Amino acid sequence: MRPDALLLLSFGGPEQPSDVMPFLENVTRGRGVPRDRLEAVAEHYMHFGGVSPINALNRDIIAAIESELARTGIDLPVYFGNRNWHPMVEDTVATMRDDGIRSALVFPTSAWGGYSGCRQYHEDIVRARNAVGSDAPTLVKLRQYYDHPLLIASFADAIGAAVAQLPADRRETARLVFTAHSIPVAADASAGPPSDGGNLYSRQVAEAARLCAAAAGFADHDLVWQSRSGPPQVPWLEPDICDHLEALSADGVDAVVICPVGFVSDHLEVVWDLDTEAQEKAAELGMSIARAATPGTDSRFAQLALELIGEQTAGSPPQRLGVEPAYGSTPDGAPCNPGCCAMATRTARQK
Repeated sequence: MRPDALLLLSFGGPEQPSDVMPFLENVTRGRGVPRDRLEAVAEHYMHFGGVSPINALNRDIIAAIESELARTGIDLPVYFGNRNWHPMVEDTVATMRDDGIRSALVFPTSAWGGYSGCRQYHEDIVRARNAVGSDAPTLVKLRQYYDHPLLIASFADAIGAAVAQLPADRRETARLVFTAHSIPVAADASAGPPSDGGNLYSRQVAEAARLCAAAAGFADHDLVWQSRSGPPQVPWLEPDICDHLEALSADGVDAVVICPVGFVSDHLEVVWDLDTEAQEKAAELGMSIARAATPGTDSRFAQLALELIGEQTAGSPPQRLGVEPAYGSTPDGAPCNPGCCAMATRTARQK
């Protein structure tokens, strides 16, 4: 495929206080989420002035990709669309059509398989093209990239920088803890093609954590989860990061490095769950804590995007370190089969 453009496709987030509730209503439309739950999540946004960092971070990623394209002599305009807030992907695809774009590659701000991490992006593409009509550009999503060498190297360097933030006398014994967004256990079980046995999301996260720990020089690490929502009777992936900090403290651990391996940017779930709640829990426990940066601001993330583009346009071999599958890596960008990654019941998320 020879694309005319690249579309960065993301989740979206409010950029002023008046956006918060309409944004959350978009996220949860049709799911019966109680109003009081939306109001509770809205308070997290209001703690930061009613603004999610995600749109600004995505614009920074786009600027870095544009610079990398220019540096390598590739003439490819970059567009920006979101699932849940402006710029909405339907509007962006309409603009692309009006600009004469006939085909484009889609770079999602998710490295993972599963419904929310992969399949829903395919659904976004279909919805946007249907909204625009028969003259909408062809859109092909780039593959899952959880184990790309540049992503792993960026996280590994960020872990090293976080260790250096700890008190000198606690660095050698600091525990490395990886986090990713929790999802319902049932949703994880359905992640991936049925022939692959399910649990693709948690398997990919565990493999990414293993690769990052090894690259950072850690012989051991923990994998925990964050940002769960929904009724307590519905099982989600556990343990939660704050519960895990309590368990580590009880075992005598006094320093922790947290690496949010499941996120490409420091959006609201990172700055609330880790930089706010986990920091407060660590202070309560007398524990030193440092959080590794996410890779979105690293120049290697833009290079990663160009390497994924090269797989589609030049037939470059996929650069991969992991043993778990990374679907969508075929030249035509085909999604998983129709039985893959069924949608599970979900509740309000914050981005």
